[in-house]
Amino acid sequence: MFDSLSTRLQAISTRLRGQARLTEADLDAALREVRLALLEADVNFRVVKTFVAHVREQAIGSEILNGVRPGHQVVKLVHDELVEVLGRERYTLHLEGDAPSVILVVGLQGSGKTTSAAKLAARLAKDGRRPMLVAADVYRPAAIEQLVRLGERVKVPVHTGAAGTAPLGIVQSGIEAAAPAGSNTVIVDTAGRTHVDRPMMEELAEIAKATSPAEILLVVDAMTGQEAVRVAETFLEHLPLTALVLTKMDGDARGGAALSIRSVTGLPVAYVGTGEAVDAFEVFHPDRLAQRILGMGDIVTLVERAEERIDREQAEQAAQRMIENRFTLEDFRDQLQQVKKMGPIGQLLEMVPGGAGLAGAAQQAVDEGELKRVEAIIDSMTPVERREPHLIKGSRRKRIAAGSGTSVSDVNRLLRQFEEMQRLMRQLGSSAKGGRAGSLPRLPGR
Repeated sequence: MFDSLSTRLQAISTRLRGQARLTEADLDAALREVRLALLEADVNFRVVKTFVAHVREQAIGSEILNGVRPGHQVVKLVHDELVEVLGRERYTLHLEGDAPSVILVVGLQGSGKTTSAAKLAARLAKDGRRPMLVAADVYRPAAIEQLVRLGERVKVPVHTGAAGTAPLGIVQSGIEAAAPAGSNTVIVDTAGRTHVDRPMMEELAEIAKATSPAEILLVVDAMTGQEAVRVAETFLEHLPLTALVLTKMDGDARGGAALSIRSVTGLPVAYVGTGEAVDAFEVFHPDRLAQRILGMGDIVTLVERAEERIDREQAEQAAQRMIENRFTLEDFRDQLQQVKKMGPIGQLLEMVPGGAGLAGAAQQAVDEGELKRVEAIIDSMTPVERREPHLIKGSRRKRIAAGSGTSVSDVNRLLRQFEEMQRLMRQLGSSAKGGRAGSLPRLPGR
């Protein structure tokens, strides 16, 4: 996310941090680059103008030009203004009590509306709510079937209504069925269109008036840039929207929609979709995103994602096996699968301070299938070979390579890497058992 913007702003930050003094000319030059970076990222020009003016005003107002290491302060001002543009505080849905609270999910076809409704249901279920999905998109072919399948995946009931029932009737019958079914949250997947038109808006307005929803969430495709902002403005003219959901944020290299939409519409961003998996749906934290854009990382989100998606007991068992030098290739494969649950490697590195520069290369390596090759090689081994890799000699290596669709050199490389890992773990394990820190072994190539 935000690849080009992050690169430009981080370059500016690096240059500013290296200066002991900052003249007004230096500040003007830096702000010109900030302006260009934001415009290239497809940020709304009015937002860019206000952004730069605020940073300059704050810089001069705080007498930053005469400060010690003023470059650091300029970077902080850019960070603070990014947070302001993105919304400053996270948005919390207004859902109360056990009486069914209604959430209308609206948006154009292709924006990810149906998938987002299911992802939202899964997240609210984790937070202790008891959601029910209502399939009210009767126009798009297979929309109802898609929501039913997604409901099964996230283990949330789906109300479909009787055949031939109008959308309002489906929504009303879904709300009536919620309480008897034990649900206290009704998430309605409303009908979309390929473009905004009067019949759709009238239908949505009628549903909203009849159901008095607690939330009306507009789903927009972040990859469409300023078109997403225009769509949000149009919907807002016809519906009392409460918040936004930005989808396909993992594919939005520029970030113009995320950095414009809140300022232009005044609506907060509640959630962002960061991938195709049903759990790739995160609460939007403006301050964390600003830190990631400036290359400061986002350790809090990284830890939260690990807690949500990694099996703690399995991870603790693997750590104990490492210490006791009982870590096998089966354990290694299981740990790879755990890491993959957390998302693309590039995304994870963006959350590590200073890791953004490595994200692209790391993601490319993963996209080339390295982790899949490793898993295929391990899966082609017998259980005994996974536990006792020293048994894997010439003929076995040929068989494993043929079975995994790789080469003998790929198998040899994996076994060498695993052998080196075991050597490191033996030394670390000895230090742990001895109750001392010990000295770390010399790493290869150092």
